[in-house]
Amino acid sequence: MNPSTLTRLRAEWAPSIPRELLAGAVATFALIPEVIAFSFVAGVDPSVGLFASFVISLVIAFTGGRPAMVSAAAGSVALVAAPLVQSHGLGYLLAAGLLAGAVQVAFGLMKLGVLMRFVSSSVRTGFVNALAILIFAAQLPHLQGAGAATWGALALGLVLIYGLPWLGQRLAWPALSVIPSPLICVVVLTVLASMLGLHLPTVGDLGQLPDALPVFALPQVPVSLDTLRIILLPALAIAMVGLLESVLTAAVVDELTDTPSDKNRECAGLGVANIAASVFGGIAGCGMIGQAVGNVKYGGRGRLSTLFAGVFLLILMVALKDWVSKVPVIALVAIMVMVSAETFDWKSLGALVRHPRLSSAAMLATVAVTIATHNLAAGVAVGVVLSGVFFAFKVSRMLDVRVYDDEATGQRTWRVYGQVFFASADAFIEAFDVLGAEGRPVCIDVTHAHFWDITAVAALDKVAERLRHHGCTVQVLGLNEASAVLIDRMGGAAQARAPGGG
Repeated sequence: MNPSTLTRLRAEWAPSIPRELLAGAVATFALIPEVIAFSFVAGVDPSVGLFASFVISLVIAFTGGRPAMVSAAAGSVALVAAPLVQSHGLGYLLAAGLLAGAVQVAFGLMKLGVLMRFVSSSVRTGFVNALAILIFAAQLPHLQGAGAATWGALALGLVLIYGLPWLGQRLAWPALSVIPSPLICVVVLTVLASMLGLHLPTVGDLGQLPDALPVFALPQVPVSLDTLRIILLPALAIAMVGLLESVLTAAVVDELTDTPSDKNRECAGLGVANIAASVFGGIAGCGMIGQAVGNVKYGGRGRLSTLFAGVFLLILMVALKDWVSKVPVIALVAIMVMVSAETFDWKSLGALVRHPRLSSAAMLATVAVTIATHNLAAGVAVGVVLSGVFFAFKVSRMLDVRVYDDEATGQRTWRVYGQVFFASADAFIEAFDVLGAEGRPVCIDVTHAHFWDITAVAALDKVAERLRHHGCTVQVLGLNEASAVLIDRMGGAAQARAPGGG
């Protein structure tokens, strides 16, 4: 292996091995409570979500397009999967995961990741902020009816998470800078709870943890058209939700690390990971933005952190199950509160005033719909639609039609400036005073305009026909090549008159 290849692989996999391993461990502890909670949402045993998270992390570390990104069983997928599990059972969910993975692989191979360019920065900000709020809200049930010991442990956990890095910098203690404070938080709270005999809910109280390794097995469902009919729509929903969250999470990590990623590879890699998870008895998953942010915050930059997050999860769940079951849930809640605070884009609050109102409205709508539905895909879909509508509205207002009269020849000329498409077509038609030009020679100069769609062509045809109906000789000048091709293709009234026909 030549030195350049070795350098590239090290940069991609492990710029700093200790830092990658520690960051991956932080991501693992951030995964545990969410994955178990999401398993209950989907109506499956915790082992189904935990095994899925292990397999997905392991596979996507090799196949994904974004180093340092964490993918696992996710809440949005669990919401989509729950009705299928309730109506037909786990076997059909695993079959739907297989099909969803195949769709995602096809999506990536067809290079459709480029579609994410249509998600505006306002919608991405709304996506991130909504997820941060949902992560925080998911911790509240653990605090309902909590006693003084729970609140005290939470306060101590947050002090450790935020205070130790600050103390390490002030005292120049390298150990506090190298070891992620969330790991110290887990160890300290676990030891204190055990020594002081504090009655705090533990990870073991959340559900039965796995007691064996995942085993390869195809879903136990009939291979028939009826099965396909049952799983098709849920599989497509799982595939689309997973793709959306994974690509948006990759974009967030791109910004955090100031490095690019291959979105098409991420789509295909997620599909391969979900296929693998399904044949090992796990639910499908996608990118986990909270855990990815935590991974990056504590130094994860390569694929090793993603790989170790999955491997460490399996070690904790199987080999160290007895120890992990004693970890106070409140220690993991403290980590997730930190993740929520780090995920939220606090600068966006001030930007609400500075940014255009329509952009801010798209961001707020994304947040509101996501929180109301607990469905990130629904929030992003609403945000994208609103962004498109607002963009069309703004562009349509740029249309300007000016009229000039030639006293010598009696010719009236309309000069069109701007974009003519479905949202501005009516304004284009209304700009022509047909009665005022009755019986006169008319020129429509579109040198500074562009006709985008069939609605625009129909509008030009309608204006030309109206003018001819009132005895005008119509001449259309200045069509650019793209507009002329569209008009020729539509075969409208302006056809063959683009350069100056009568």
